[in-house]
Amino acid sequence: MKNKKALVCGSSKGIGAATAIELAKNGAEVILLARNEDSLIGVIDQLDVSFNQKHSYLTADFDKPDELKNKLLSENYIHDDNPIHILINNSGGPKPGALIKTKSQDILNAFNRHLLSNHMLVQLLVPGMIKANYGRIINVTSTSVKEPIKGLGISNTVRGAVANWAKTLSFELGEYGITVNNILPGFTDTERLKDIFINKAKTSNEDIESVIMDAHSKIPIGRFADPKETAKAICFLASEDASYINGINLPVDGGRLSTL
Repeated sequence: MKNKKALVCGSSKGIGAATAIELAKNGAEVILLARNEDSLIGVIDQLDVSFNQKHSYLTADFDKPDELKNKLLSENYIHDDNPIHILINNSGGPKPGALIKTKSQDILNAFNRHLLSNHMLVQLLVPGMIKANYGRIINVTSTSVKEPIKGLGISNTVRGAVANWAKTLSFELGEYGITVNNILPGFTDTERLKDIFINKAKTSNEDIESVIMDAHSKIPIGRFADPKETAKAICFLASEDASYINGINLPVDGGRLSTL
């Protein structure tokens, strides 16, 4: 990925941070994007510079797509002559809970964060990708794209929308050397997963250890994913080696899904 530039959203921790580290290790120049500046500084210090990359970071809120757009433009990150070749759309998942009890505003907020922000970024970056005849758009979604997960009503809803949005773009952009794919993480050892299990333990009157053991029992490999493992799958899709892979949903779930 030498001479390629990557914008990694939600890169202050978890899968996003692991992906930024892996991309840099493979030669990409990385732009980190998230809300927490202190965390971003911690991540940027971990990025490999063996290929003389000049990594940078930008703070923005994915809940406000227009502000995110203005920030990218005002900070002078968008150049067709110096394009961003790789876009990793990844941001924190919506809060758990039953869909029937969810307020309409919470659903709208989730669409702003996950779909409209993604769409805005694609519209900004695609002209440069077309000029470079190289583009990789990778959306970190969820296995709920294939099987809705109980207790994650908003997430199930918005992730499905993102997956179909991405598939549609894959039809439209493939002729320009741009691929659009989705990564579907399974249970991954992140703060997000811990929050989900804590919520499940409270609502089911179980202890957290029982919830974790039950989750392990449903994964053929018998453990949660390390964010680094998901990052390696993302980096493969971002590489030239994945040039003929387009419009797919790739589960990284240890075999937990019962569907194909």
